[in-house]
Amino acid sequence: MEEKILKAYAEKMEGRCRDRDRIDPELFDELGVKRGLRDKNGNGVLAGLTNISKITSFRNVDGVKTPCDGELWYRGYKIEDLLARVGEGKSGGEYALGYEKIAYLLLFGSLPTEAEEAEFSSLLGECRTLPTNFTRDVIMKAPSGDIMNSMTRSILTLASYDENASDTSVAGSLSQCIRLIAEFPMLAVYAYHAHNYYDNFDSMIIHRPDPTLSTAENFLMLLRADKSYTKTEAKVLDTALILHMEHGGGNNSTFTTRVITSSGSDTYSTMAAAMSSLKGPKHGGANIKVMEMMADIRANVRDTSDREEVERYVGKILAGETFDKKGLIYGMGHAVYSLSDPRERVFKHYVRGLAKEKHREDDLALYEAVEEAAPRLIAKNRRIYKGVSPNVDFYSGFVYDMLGIPTGLYTAMFAMARIVGWSAHRIEELICADKIIRPAYLSVMKEAEE
Repeated sequence: MEEKILKAYAEKMEGRCRDRDRIDPELFDELGVKRGLRDKNGNGVLAGLTNISKITSFRNVDGVKTPCDGELWYRGYKIEDLLARVGEGKSGGEYALGYEKIAYLLLFGSLPTEAEEAEFSSLLGECRTLPTNFTRDVIMKAPSGDIMNSMTRSILTLASYDENASDTSVAGSLSQCIRLIAEFPMLAVYAYHAHNYYDNFDSMIIHRPDPTLSTAENFLMLLRADKSYTKTEAKVLDTALILHMEHGGGNNSTFTTRVITSSGSDTYSTMAAAMSSLKGPKHGGANIKVMEMMADIRANVRDTSDREEVERYVGKILAGETFDKKGLIYGMGHAVYSLSDPRERVFKHYVRGLAKEKHREDDLALYEAVEEAAPRLIAKNRRIYKGVSPNVDFYSGFVYDMLGIPTGLYTAMFAMARIVGWSAHRIEELICADKIIRPAYLSVMKEAEE
């Protein structure tokens, strides 16, 4: 009864909130307020400096800001060059994995030697454990279909098991970050299996991680009942994790990391806040919307191999006539990139290899048809100030689907990668910043009449 009363009260008061809290959108422009900390051309307000990564989407050509193919740099290296170097010094050739190597680069600023990489990978393997009975008492105690919420709860609870949880020194925070990087695959997979058992009345699988395996291999092994995976599967997942690992200090969850760190808060609270930011559908849920859109296209296009028919239907999605009627082609365009997203360009090579192994060439052809048609339709029907192209999440959901990863884990996969970037930015904020991040809000409040 109390819940019904509370809900009824909130519904009754909603209108009052809308009346009192609404601010005329034109007032933002009149007072020079950059909504979302971005100007009308999509340029972000400069809020800080970083050594960790760089994104390039425009070049200065004869004094004119000109869109260009996107570039993503980690610690001075182009992402394409890093992926090409992953296998250097390793056996395995084209199937060599690099999550640990690139994580070392982002955290410590330079590529590791073979000995340093082996030491760091071994350390992650040793840290890939949870406190005694943690899985039973925390993860299984309150299973949820919202895996991100489950993981966030686990992160905050892990602070209770850390005698030095409040240590915000660089060394203390770094050790906590490394442990969380190692633990994230377990937090995600175990949360999914608990939900699958208790809520879906299916089987529960709790494998122990193998300290000799990579992050990507451990994730696939922990997820699957038979623990099996192919070299191609591990390589594609490893590449996806590297591509999602870092993306500048201005994305919502990384900026959240820096804001919370600047307040002097601990590592666990900081990472929980970053998780809460990432789970928002405007940030970490894009690949799920792409999957839903593609399913809608399959359901409504008679012949998905007919590119003209596919383009006509995509045009209807853009016009807001079908699918979710929001007029968006999901997976197209990016807040930063213009002509192309370098992550998508790199990733597509691996997507093709996995599609061939999984006999999903027809599905890939549909994705490619949408990828070819969408930019042309958007350019024709929308006023855009820069180019539009597919972003990395246009294909990432398709890859996770081919890997048999449940949809509920998609955003958790993003977190499993981005925890490295968050950690690097937390350490940089601790070292370089000495002020709490505190932007200003201009009050337009009307004084109450006596």
